[in-house]
Amino acid sequence: MSTTSIPDLDRLMPPAPPLLRLDGVHMAFGKNEVLRDITLHIRKGETPVLIGESGCGETVMLKLLIGLLRPSAGQATFDGRVLTDLPEADLVRQRLRFGFVFQGAALFDSLTVFDNIAFPLREHTNKSNDEIEVLVWEQIHEVGLPGALLQRRPAELSGGQRKRVGLARALILKPEVVLYDEPTTGLDPIMSDVINELIRQTHQRHHVTSVVVSHDMKTVAKVAQRIVMLNPVSRIRPNEQQIIFDGDAAELLIASDPRVQQFVRGEAQSRVDLSQSSLSDY
Repeated sequence: MSTTSIPDLDRLMPPAPPLLRLDGVHMAFGKNEVLRDITLHIRKGETPVLIGESGCGETVMLKLLIGLLRPSAGQATFDGRVLTDLPEADLVRQRLRFGFVFQGAALFDSLTVFDNIAFPLREHTNKSNDEIEVLVWEQIHEVGLPGALLQRRPAELSGGQRKRVGLARALILKPEVVLYDEPTTGLDPIMSDVINELIRQTHQRHHVTSVVVSHDMKTVAKVAQRIVMLNPVSRIRPNEQQIIFDGDAAELLIASDPRVQQFVRGEAQSRVDLSQSSLSDY
């Protein structure tokens, strides 16, 4: 009996539309231009890491993606809906599909760890106290912290513990997208690696879309499926793209753009050679 190969239906299906989009986005605060003509599409389940010098606008991009900022020009779209077109009530509902891990954890100093993690549940759900307690205990263990910490205040925690509590709070509503703003800043190498592992595990367990802003090349190497590098607006020509690299880790290592290689290697080069640089470079 002859057999006929069955076509791979996944390959025949058109690719899913991007979940997150920035299209022709400009962002300025007064006369300070931060983003210029940014177009970036992120698909569901992807983990891009945004890199670049301080001041490139990566954190501003996160706030645009979640609708915390309105672009000066262009569009920010989430799941097919232009965020600036949404009424405030709809925008709030869309934001609940995100978890945001802030650079400094942004915990409420006056609340216990338990109450910090429970805060989104109390604000946005009708769950009972018993249900909330179960979910908080599950979440604190998922980020590798003992339940004994739940009655402590943030001031009683180490930097790494605060970061993990911030991650637990970001995940408590089971978001579809998690945004990480410099998740390893201020941590020692071991604790940085713990956070990187948690980012990877969160992606694997919950199949979330993760967008990470980081200057830590170890974070980039460990968690990035895709790397997007920006150059500061002050360092690009009028018609030049602000995104100077978009690819994977292997492509990053062999990128021909010297600006990319300088950043990856952490080399100041002519930045500190005043004989070759003008004051406008600083």
